[in-house]
Amino acid sequence: MSSPRQDYANAIHVLYDAFTRGDMRRCIGFFDPLVVWHSAENFIYSDESPYVGVDAVRKLIFERLPSDWDDFSWSPGEILGGGELVIANGRFSGKFKANGAYVDAQFVQVFQFKDGLIVKCQMYTDTAQFKEALAKSATAP
Repeated sequence: MSSPRQDYANAIHVLYDAFTRGDMRRCIGFFDPLVVWHSAENFIYSDESPYVGVDAVRKLIFERLPSDWDDFSWSPGEILGGGELVIANGRFSGKFKANGAYVDAQFVQVFQFKDGLIVKCQMYTDTAQFKEALAKSATAP
């Protein structure tokens, strides 16, 4: 039998895979109904941070991102677990629909689990790169 640490790290692998495949129902199943999601300070989607509740997280991740970005993806790198805490790093990438600007930004996400579900996430990323993408003119190279 695997340890909870391995299970939770694996759960984050499965979450990222489900996001990549567009399986939003599977993704939402990883979150506690009262999950609290903190976006990075000064991130373009920190306007409602912390996002409280699974519906708020669904709207942020599965509605706002696809609405604003083409081919937005989370590419995980290292995923480390210790008890009910999992830390993942990787890269966000995508093309901003309004002007065609690309991002390829590093991220770190810290997940806290309770009773098998994600109850808290703190996300860090290169906020400047996202703001620069939004500021580019649609005609800029």
